[in-house]
Amino acid sequence: MDFSLFLKALVIGLSIAAPVGPIGLLCIQRTLAHGRAIGFLSGLGAALADACYGAIGAFGVSAVISSMVAARVPLALGGAAFLAWMGVQLLRAPAATQARAAQDAATPLKAMLSVFMLTLANPMTILSFVAVFASIGTGHASSSSGAAVTMVLGVFLGSALWWMGLSTVVSMVRHKLGARVLQSINRLSGALLLGFAVFQLSALLSR
Repeated sequence: MDFSLFLKALVIGLSIAAPVGPIGLLCIQRTLAHGRAIGFLSGLGAALADACYGAIGAFGVSAVISSMVAARVPLALGGAAFLAWMGVQLLRAPAATQARAAQDAATPLKAMLSVFMLTLANPMTILSFVAVFASIGTGHASSSSGAAVTMVLGVFLGSALWWMGLSTVVSMVRHKLGARVLQSINRLSGALLLGFAVFQLSALLSR
């Protein structure tokens, strides 16, 4: 394994995961509501989606790239609808039953798959991977398959490390927050998710 290439890809994975957006917000909210494990698994869903897009970009699967870019509008619409649905669920949850309802919905598989699908709903991310991987992969043509695997592994681990760190830090303050504060955070998260959905829709309509 080319260690320098792995480190570059690791940094890319961290940089992709770090900006605060709807995925980061969901990871924080779920960690506060359900604990570190569910928060981390939610982030891991995003890391797996990044790895999938990274693999497509690293191996240069042009047919898949073209198909994903062509389907960017319906995918973006689906992602916006999913964000809006999750936002509404958080806003509508009654205070008395919010914790129980949230716990029932917080299975590990659901947490991971929901964020995995939401991250895949942004197909333009693949163009970033294609450009970045083409740049950092220069000089590794003699072992292109090995270099591609190294880059994908680095991106996945970098993203996963970010989500592990974020969920761990947030979980440290989880038990210090009262029920009223947690309810306020959930409602704020719901409003922000709706805002992200509206922003995504407005960006599509303005094109």
